[in-house]
Amino acid sequence: MTAKRKPKVEPTIGGSVYVDPKTIEWAPSQFDGIEIKVLYENKAEGEMTCLLKWQPGASLPFHKHPEIEQSYVIEGSFYDHDGICRAGEFVWRHPGSFHQTHTDEGCVLLAVYRKPNVFQNTAGFYKDSAAKGFGDG
Repeated sequence: MTAKRKPKVEPTIGGSVYVDPKTIEWAPSQFDGIEIKVLYENKAEGEMTCLLKWQPGASLPFHKHPEIEQSYVIEGSFYDHDGICRAGEFVWRHPGSFHQTHTDEGCVLLAVYRKPNVFQNTAGFYKDSAAKGFGDG
């Protein structure tokens, strides 16, 4: 019988971080009618993966995407000038694109950001006086 060969690369213990969204409370965002559960965040790089819950009639104001944004709708739907994204559908936005989004019925979506959205006077979903808006670069 031959000896079992040891793999050249071992799995990294603790290299995976498991998150149960049911254990995270919905938190208010800076936008009326939109709540957030942060699943992953790297503030230094601006990366975030989160769940967003939009109440019926909620809108996200006009904003810019400095990097790609990806959204998968779990419940309900939301839309912009280019179209509508319904439960079970996916939409991504080009870096540098501008738009405003709305929901009539409400929605829950998974969103992946490489950099925070940039709004007129702030960036991201937090109420943060240090966040930069359109005119701040």
